[in-house]
Amino acid sequence: MSKNKWFKLAGLGTVTLLSAVVLAACGSNKSSDKGANKQELNLPAAAQLDTIDISKSTGYGQTGNIFESFFRLGKNGKAEPGLASKTDVSADGKTYTFTIRDDAKWSNGDPITAQDFVYSWQRTVTPKTASPYAYLFAGIKNATDIVNGKKSPSTLGIKATDKHTVVVSLDQPIAYFKVLMAYPLFGPQNQKVVDKYGSKYGTNAKYTVYSGPFKMSKWNGTANTWTFTKNNDYWDKKAVKLDKIKYQVVSDSTTGLDLYQTGKLDMAQLDATQVANYANQSDYKTYAYSYVSYLAYNFRDKNSNLAKLFGNKDFRQGVSAALDRKTLAKKVVGVNTIIPTGFVSTDLAANPTTGKDFSVDQKVKGANTYNKKLVAKKWAAAKKATGVTSAKMTLLAGSDNGSDPATKEVVQYLKAQIENLMPGLKVSVKIVPSKSAQDLQNEGDFDLALSGWGADFNDPISFLQVMTKDSSYNKGKYNSAQYNELVTKASTTDANDPAKRWGDMVAASKLLTNDQAITPLYQSVYSWLQKPSVKGLVHNTAGTQWSYKDAYIK
Repeated sequence: MSKNKWFKLAGLGTVTLLSAVVLAACGSNKSSDKGANKQELNLPAAAQLDTIDISKSTGYGQTGNIFESFFRLGKNGKAEPGLASKTDVSADGKTYTFTIRDDAKWSNGDPITAQDFVYSWQRTVTPKTASPYAYLFAGIKNATDIVNGKKSPSTLGIKATDKHTVVVSLDQPIAYFKVLMAYPLFGPQNQKVVDKYGSKYGTNAKYTVYSGPFKMSKWNGTANTWTFTKNNDYWDKKAVKLDKIKYQVVSDSTTGLDLYQTGKLDMAQLDATQVANYANQSDYKTYAYSYVSYLAYNFRDKNSNLAKLFGNKDFRQGVSAALDRKTLAKKVVGVNTIIPTGFVSTDLAANPTTGKDFSVDQKVKGANTYNKKLVAKKWAAAKKATGVTSAKMTLLAGSDNGSDPATKEVVQYLKAQIENLMPGLKVSVKIVPSKSAQDLQNEGDFDLALSGWGADFNDPISFLQVMTKDSSYNKGKYNSAQYNELVTKASTTDANDPAKRWGDMVAASKLLTNDQAITPLYQSVYSWLQKPSVKGLVHNTAGTQWSYKDAYIK
């Protein structure tokens, strides 16, 4: 996905460029002091929300606090109890039975029932709904055929056996299924409310009901401000300490910093130019996210010469060797930026046998390393193999990609390195609004693109499935039979064997690196100012990025 992981921000991110994300940070001598009993949190958002319909949303970075599924994400990406009080799993890992809490209620007082889950899932996978995340249902019985219009939504592998019992049938075991079930996408929907509001459903705070710790108000679909208030019908309302969370859209870091310093925000994100001035303050914090920015190649470029170059592994390896990621990370993106060892982000998942992070296991010695001599060697080999000795190409990027605030500087760096170290190549930069950049990639109308992906859940497959042949997020149309087979094995025949599955995924990631199917650039780490009185925030590198259920003002 080229995900704008600001709001899912990502996705799996990856997904596609997401729409809005919660910025976080606070503190400063001028920041306001809240009364001891005033439990209000003031936060910035990168952009307006497009919808709060969980079937149609492009991200759940904020709305994970107003909607809940069987589980919710706790610290370190672990699944914690949500609307299900009990979960049973069959011996073969293919059947899950969830028991819905007796006291689970919608914000309008209606009971949350098993049928609400059945209705929600069937609505999401219905092709007419056009859910951006319907692909995450893959592996649930008949889901893929339903999304592709081959079967009826009523055949989906979910049923309500009574008012409080949901039974889910899988095609094969899914190792990360519990974590996936913490995603609001898999939460319930109240059919009575959906039917009542019709096309208005999810377009205004008053045109839906809520299942999470908070409910929404003061949002009309285009507002630059909105509010979350404590949901007194929530099953675990006693654990929720905040009375309100107030959001306002903040378009740039300078404005955010000013609002923070004048006490109008409790958190503010810093850009790379601001970090040096605040990194030593007690209210300075960093939060990593699973968003990996990368350079995408169009293997089916309309220009035949460019298609030859992009299809040549020596060329792609040469481009990768031309990029000094240490310089890119520290001087262009920001001092805390992580240099990825491959496509899968750091601190996402650990080896079930050794405990090593996937980023350690996927590393290929000498790859993704700055090497001028190697650039010259690879560029010479590419020219000889393709017969293309000079070419003009365009580098596409989105201008308002919240998960990648250094976009303009990054593309200029990429342009300079490629032109300087690969003589004969000319790169022109095309920066357009992120939605337009996404549309162009979807249409295959690009040469090179600054893209990115953020995990939807804490498992390497969230990244790896992006580059399979049939993935809609594989914008450049990379295709490797060996890679496809490895990802398929991890998801099917080896799905119930943690060690074998891990080995499949490591091999797949190493293959991507050796092929330079995409060229990883950097992983986002965000710098914030956060008011010291703000406690209990839960931040995750994947999925629902921020949880405020346990947050409070000290």
